[in-house]
Amino acid sequence: MRVLIAGVGNIFLEDDGFGPEVVRALQHENLPTGVRLVDYGIRGVHLAYDLLESWDALVLIDALPVTGVPGKLAIIEVDPESEGSQGGFDAHSMHPSSVFASLQALGGALPRTFVVGAHAKSVGDRIGLSAEMRDSVGQAASAVMALVRSIDVDCDATTLGPEV
Repeated sequence: MRVLIAGVGNIFLEDDGFGPEVVRALQHENLPTGVRLVDYGIRGVHLAYDLLESWDALVLIDALPVTGVPGKLAIIEVDPESEGSQGGFDAHSMHPSSVFASLQALGGALPRTFVVGAHAKSVGDRIGLSAEMRDSVGQAASAVMALVRSIDVDCDATTLGPEV
């Protein structure tokens, strides 16, 4: 099983730095074999190129829009049919849909993809997370670990095939 855990976000825009902060928390975890943990920050094109490799799953950690309860965690499975179908290669955007579109423009396909995020309180010009987002970092790291373990089980079951 190969899973890419990708933290994304701009640490100079307050809560947008949530993804990199969760990656920092996960660096102390004992990740299963085949799991790669990367802080992509705002380097969306690098993420798109890395996704050209063969991955069973992608877990994207990102701040969610300032539309929900600040710090509230959400786990979303991305529908590959609805993502990445619009737009082309974009070397300057870190928005997930731009990364997915860039991947498609490069000839790649999105693996099974999950977004683990928390709703931002503010994305102003400031380094550091709001208290609400800071309080969600540990919960998000735990959610990522549980998700990776469940993906491992799903992949193992698929690999083994039906019971005889």
